[in-house]
Amino acid sequence: MAMDPSYPFLPGQIGPLQLRNRVIKAGTFEGMSPDGLVADGLVQHHSAVARGGVGLTTVAYCAVARDGLTFPHQLWMRDAVEPGLRRLTGSVHEAGAKVALQLGHAGDFASPGATGTRPRGPSARFNLFTFSRAAAADERTIRTWVQAFADGAARAVACGFDAVELHFGHGYLISQFLSPWTNRRDDAWGGDDERRRRLAREVLQAVRAVLGQRAAILIKMNLEDGFPGGAGVEQAIGLARACEELGADALVLSGGFVSKTPFYMLRGELPVREMVRNEERWHRRAGLTLFGRLVVPQHPYHDLFFLDLARQVRPHVSLPLVLLGGVRSLVQMRQAGEEGFDFVSLGRPLIQDEALINKLQRGELEASPCEPCNRCVAEMERHGIRCTHPEHGQPDTSRRAR
Repeated sequence: MAMDPSYPFLPGQIGPLQLRNRVIKAGTFEGMSPDGLVADGLVQHHSAVARGGVGLTTVAYCAVARDGLTFPHQLWMRDAVEPGLRRLTGSVHEAGAKVALQLGHAGDFASPGATGTRPRGPSARFNLFTFSRAAAADERTIRTWVQAFADGAARAVACGFDAVELHFGHGYLISQFLSPWTNRRDDAWGGDDERRRRLAREVLQAVRAVLGQRAAILIKMNLEDGFPGGAGVEQAIGLARACEELGADALVLSGGFVSKTPFYMLRGELPVREMVRNEERWHRRAGLTLFGRLVVPQHPYHDLFFLDLARQVRPHVSLPLVLLGGVRSLVQMRQAGEEGFDFVSLGRPLIQDEALINKLQRGELEASPCEPCNRCVAEMERHGIRCTHPEHGQPDTSRRAR
């Protein structure tokens, strides 16, 4: 794209959605939904991010059905959640930004303690993340999932969301079907790349059919799973082409597998001590204490850590692409624009300072001071996501969920 010196503060378009600038708050699980409902802290967090200058803020993670939960304090779609969602979208709109709801399903690493049911995925396997064995989904279950995504998207728009972000990455349900590591089927839903993409295609088609042009559809997808035997960039290019063909409005390019390489999409330090302290489930607390640094691989941080892979997707599609992964400064945002990425997505820097974008635009900062300590990740399960870095953190918990 022709670069304007005001980038990333130029207006942007995602399908039917006009944004005031090119900065998106990434979907980062907030841990502010006790009993699966919207707490005051969730509304206040996204409202603060909106007042802080982003064009679009993404609420994460909302399961399309109860059997897609990984924690009991996650949003899941049902009548009871609607009043809180309407309050949240109204608050964000009053602050001048747009808001997306990230819709997903955990598949084979759904938590039996949260769902009350045995997890299901593309193939049967034992999952260390939940310490349980998942069953292979049958045709009826798969069809139920497709309908749940469509119903969840319709409900989201009825509650005032401007966009939905369909979670096709990070080892969640759709990603499990896309990856040869988890999808060992040899039927209509697996066996080669085209059949492994079938669930993604059918979910996107169903959501587009129910939404029409009333809201934008973003797809969060993996550039690669991050380990041998997983999906790689060639599979990502195939998925990107399919999503464009079926009417997606933008692709959010990420990577990693929560149940195998959970810090691949974060990079930086492993806050094992903090994770152990905040973990309430005894088996995971014991496992993290004994084997945390052995079973959770560490991935070194560097700025723009997904850029090299994302460059390989750009020539193959014309729809807007969102670059995330180590985007911290105006220089990096402008580099993303110069290389053809239409939007940038920030997570941890906006947890550290919800007003970061306004400060960058006013010239008060050139870059976020956020350091990749990942302590905010450890906080999300109990206290609500927040920066607790000793130099930059905001320890006040008065507005957090509980």
